[in-house]
Amino acid sequence: MTKRASSKYKVNRSLGVNLWGRPKSALNRRDYRPGQHGQARRRRLSDYGNQLAAKQKLKAYYGEISERQFRNLYREAIRLPGDTSEHLIGLLERRLSTVVYRMKFAPTVFATRQLINHGHVRVNGKRVNVGGYMLKAGDTIEVGSKMRENATVLEASQSAEREVPDYLQVDHKAMKGTFLRVPSFAEVPYPVQMQPHLVVELYSR
Repeated sequence: MTKRASSKYKVNRSLGVNLWGRPKSALNRRDYRPGQHGQARRRRLSDYGNQLAAKQKLKAYYGEISERQFRNLYREAIRLPGDTSEHLIGLLERRLSTVVYRMKFAPTVFATRQLINHGHVRVNGKRVNVGGYMLKAGDTIEVGSKMRENATVLEASQSAEREVPDYLQVDHKAMKGTFLRVPSFAEVPYPVQMQPHLVVELYSR
C-alpha cells in the first residue's frame, strides 16, 4: 500500500475538504487538520499558498499521480493550443484510472489503481495494467471476467454516491463502457471546487 493510500483521509483533513465526497471521510467527524496543532485556526493563504493548495487538491483527487507525472501532464498541456487549464483537466480525465473510477467499476481511486495494476481491466480487448494509459475517444473499457462478479466491483457499480458523467457510456451488466470524448472542465463532476487555472499559474511562475 502506498503512503498516500494509507493516509487518504488525512489528505481530506489537511486540505480541509471532503475530496471525494464520501460519507466515510474522517473530515465529517473531525473537521480540523491532523496532528498536534490541527485544531489551531487556519491562516489566510498568500497567492502562492492558494496556488499550492489548488495543486495539492487536484493532484490528490486523482489518487496515485506523483509530482513528476503531474508536472509532465502540465508540460503536455502547455504544448497544446488553447486554454492550458482545460487541456490539463482533459489529460487527467483521459487517464485509464480516472475513467475506470468514473465508470463506477471501483469504489475509490485507490481501489481503481489496484484493479488495473492486477490486470483486471481491458482496453479495446487488450489487458492494460498502467493507470496512466491515455485513452482516446471511442476506446472501450471492460472489467475482466474474473472480477465481474466480485463483491467490491458490484457494490461500486450499484452505488448511489456517484453518477456516471455524460462523456462516458457504461453497461454495468456487462461491466463494459466507452470513452466517448474528452470532457471540458465544466463537465467533470468534482465533489469540491477545483481551480486548475491556479495550478497553471503555480507551474508557470
